[in-house]
Amino acid sequence: MNQAGGGRAGAREWGGLGLLALPTLLLGMDVTVLYLVLPSLAADVRPSATQTLWIMDAYGFLIAGFLITMGNLGDRIGRRRLLMIGAAGFALASVLAAFSSSAWMLIAARALLGVAGATLMPSTLALISNMFVDLRQRALAIGVWATMFALGMAAGPVIGGMLLARFWWGAAFLIAVPVVAVLLVAAPFMLPEYRAPREGGFDLPSVVLSLAAILPIIFAIKHAAADGFDATVLGAAAVGAGCSVLFVRRQRALPAPLLDVTLFTSRAFTAALCILLIGLVGVGGVMFLITQYLQLVEGLSATVAGLWMGPPALAMLAAAIGAPLIARRVRPATVMTTTLVISLIGYGLLATTGPGRPSSVVVAFAFVYLGLGAIAALGTDIVVGAAPPTKAGSAAAMSETVQELGIAVGVAVLGSLTTALYRSRVAVPTTLPPEIADRVGDSLSAVLTVTDEVPVETVEHAKAVFTSGLNAAALVAGLGVGAVAVVCAITLRHIRPITGSTA
Repeated sequence: MNQAGGGRAGAREWGGLGLLALPTLLLGMDVTVLYLVLPSLAADVRPSATQTLWIMDAYGFLIAGFLITMGNLGDRIGRRRLLMIGAAGFALASVLAAFSSSAWMLIAARALLGVAGATLMPSTLALISNMFVDLRQRALAIGVWATMFALGMAAGPVIGGMLLARFWWGAAFLIAVPVVAVLLVAAPFMLPEYRAPREGGFDLPSVVLSLAAILPIIFAIKHAAADGFDATVLGAAAVGAGCSVLFVRRQRALPAPLLDVTLFTSRAFTAALCILLIGLVGVGGVMFLITQYLQLVEGLSATVAGLWMGPPALAMLAAAIGAPLIARRVRPATVMTTTLVISLIGYGLLATTGPGRPSSVVVAFAFVYLGLGAIAALGTDIVVGAAPPTKAGSAAAMSETVQELGIAVGVAVLGSLTTALYRSRVAVPTTLPPEIADRVGDSLSAVLTVTDEVPVETVEHAKAVFTSGLNAAALVAGLGVGAVAVVCAITLRHIRPITGSTA
């Protein structure tokens, strides 16, 4: 990590952190706000199963695709300026999403939200690195930042459920408008401006290559999870891999690259990114499935299901704030590995749960979220601390790229795995009319739209099959988290407890 320079942060910096918490909270909410709103939304715009996944994924995928570009752009034009431009765009895209009249319109609005969100995320984190130069204060500030994002993820279902009880599903998007208004008014007074020294022009070919590298790989993962490996998957993966090679070669040759690939020579930087990626794959996918479980299997209302997600949010909050404080005396690798092992308990419980056990599911997810809080806070601090101040935007962008990509891939892969297992295992009575049989064989949410036309036993069987899909998804996620716990213990063990000097 870098040597801390300058003095300790004062009241203005901590007040600025509070302001930066607003868009960070908002971005986290937009990842999960649809989890409990989805059934109501589906009844209105009637998306297909594929469109439903794209509604969920477009936001995270486009954020992941544009984060590197926007992190570099913020370093060049000013991190506060980009934050304000992106916030205004985010509010406009939120209004478009709120009043979408079709599935494809909503998918497009979610994609625009992703592009706008990509301007906000690296700007907030990079500004924190400018405002807090003392290592201990920076670690705590990043812990607060990680808490706000994860808290937004946790609050999304709660707020979505509460709004749905009084308004229509589109109201969940309109939360962004007053938040953005406060940010635009206060930012010029509370946040510093920072731009890196100009080292060359903005390289548009690199932007194109970065998108051509990331998006085809995302598509390949999503398509393989939904339909299995075929020529489309192999072709998309080949395009993404080829463009990745070209992108890296171009970055090495440019005097002012879009992404400083030399950052990856740091073992801590690369390992922390790997831990964040795999950890968020598990959390993103399992959280999506749990919110569906509470509504579809347990029959809870959106509001009540949202409130059930409160205890996991508190566990995450405790870990994200407590981990940087503990890491002042204990090596970060020890703190992160311990919490990852605790999260394995949660994945194990989820892998063995069944219908009629909502409390055990929520307790299990609290263990999972505990691990997320620690790795989000300390892992992000390791990534940002490995970069010089002029590259803070790029480092922040990489941190957020892998986290957003992890969430989106988790929803796509674990969601598609659950859907595939459901369709392969559900028993469809031969006496049902073809159109009803198709619904029973498609998904649990489709079954619940025709409960008056199918036997009770069929509905209960469908719920049990969905839960078995959740079990399988939790098992897969747990195996991944177990692997990164080992990686964390080995590759980050050299990092000393966080002090006010070089770590």
